[in-house]
Amino acid sequence: MKKWDIKELDKLIRTRRSVYPHMYTEEEISEDLVGELLEAARWAPTHKHTEPWRFKIFSGPAKERLGNFLAEEYKRRTPPEKFLERKYLKSQKNPVRSSHVIAICMQRDPEASIPEWEEIAAVAMAVQNIWLSCHARGIGAYWSSPKTIVDNTEFLNLKEGERCLGLLYMGIPKEGIELEVKREEMRGKVEWV
Repeated sequence: MKKWDIKELDKLIRTRRSVYPHMYTEEEISEDLVGELLEAARWAPTHKHTEPWRFKIFSGPAKERLGNFLAEEYKRRTPPEKFLERKYLKSQKNPVRSSHVIAICMQRDPEASIPEWEEIAAVAMAVQNIWLSCHARGIGAYWSSPKTIVDNTEFLNLKEGERCLGLLYMGIPKEGIELEVKREEMRGKVEWV
């Protein structure tokens, strides 16, 4: 097998961060580039080649419909004493602030030939491929899993056996955004047997 530049790969993995919609410019990502990002997802590991990942892309006016749905669904589900106007507005505005929003979905193998968690893991790896591909191209991304969309099959028109695992917001980060993340050492998380 060919050896790749491991230092560049390590740097890409270690510097990837969640970049939130309020940190995006108004610049749009081209549909061709979104297609390239999705192509990276296709190469994620998948047990028995079930390729369970499914993606629904929101762009243009569809982002506003998504935002209105998320906000109204939050309002409908939240008891009045727990309702927060700022959360309502954030739900409504985040899709519009983004260049694109991807609904991350999983299609369960109809034969249930492998455990469901393996298909969820495959989808998560596909999303990580997209996320790393975004980061390598200077695109910010953020995976959110609000119950308002995860628990809803009608809005996304999900098929039998399909479920939503969240939303991936994407956009071009504003200049000067600094994101710091702390990670604990692996020492306490590893046991050699």
